[in-house]
Amino acid sequence: MKIYNFSAGPACLPEPVLNATQKAAIEYKETGMSIMEMSHRSEPIVDLFHETTSRVRELLDVPSNYHVLWLQGGASMQFAMVPMNLLSNTSTADYIETGSWSTKAISECNKVAKANVIASSKQDVFSYIPKEYKQKIDSKYLHITSNNTIYGTQYKVFPKVDNRDGCLVADMSSDIFSTPINVSDFGLIYAGAQKNMGPAGVTLVIVREDLVNNELDHLPTMMRYDTHVQKDSMFNTPPVLSVFVVNETLKWIEDQGGVVSIGSSNKIMSEKLYAEIERNTLFRSPVAIEDRSTMNIPFVFNDDSMDDNDFLQFCDARGLKTLKGHRSVGGFRASIYNAMPMEGVDALIKAMQDYEDR
Repeated sequence: MKIYNFSAGPACLPEPVLNATQKAAIEYKETGMSIMEMSHRSEPIVDLFHETTSRVRELLDVPSNYHVLWLQGGASMQFAMVPMNLLSNTSTADYIETGSWSTKAISECNKVAKANVIASSKQDVFSYIPKEYKQKIDSKYLHITSNNTIYGTQYKVFPKVDNRDGCLVADMSSDIFSTPINVSDFGLIYAGAQKNMGPAGVTLVIVREDLVNNELDHLPTMMRYDTHVQKDSMFNTPPVLSVFVVNETLKWIEDQGGVVSIGSSNKIMSEKLYAEIERNTLFRSPVAIEDRSTMNIPFVFNDDSMDDNDFLQFCDARGLKTLKGHRSVGGFRASIYNAMPMEGVDALIKAMQDYEDR
């Protein structure tokens, strides 16, 4: 039976990536050693990092005045690193609250400086992206979460920053490389790898040159962006295997025709699934139509008395795994990241139709 993994993360990976990783785990580039045994100072690993960074720059058309960093700690570490590096204890930043992860980012910022929550959809269970808000004129940056994994909302148009000296900061953990973006619209982008570009263990940070250097001498060395810029992401031992898998995933994206082609495929897949949710008499989407994510698609029963577990077991028996919605919202969630094939979405749609017939 073919298994389709709809997990929100760690997510499914392309089969060629898994095969390459299996091979490298035994021996990397005819060195006689596993990639997991090799020094991060060795030439093959240094070359690997440079190659992976070059692929990021090419696929996202990253301007030359931006640095590409490979860090650890996930997006959760960036919730703290961003304000620590971009703010002083007397400055402020604007945040738009669109889900659990932006709420956590706000909490971390408030430990360093002040986060202005200028808009929130919390009162409506984060079912939409707020459109009306007023930015603070003295804020150093505006922080957004581009795609909300739990609640299934996604920015279709990114906000502009009112403060001419400020910048846009985005957590793109769950939709990086899923559709084209203009990196120049942002001061800083960060993303955990375990959704669209690899396994857990490494975090991509793309940061503009002028935001790297600061005068906050009290910052711990590991928490400074300039530390990692100066050492090419090798100030400490980096997550070599995770970066290898990212590089293989980026190769796979290139083979699919790049981010533009991937974005088109993702749009087709998500539209097919949303169409079935709308058609099927059993299900509905709790998300505002204009803000529906192409990556994470939550849906619920129209009848609250129906048993979620019965449908989950029905799907599980067909090889459709990890469709349970987040515990905070219940229902179901299909995460259809880049590596999810169209056949997986078709299989889920067929299961929904068969369950309706039954």
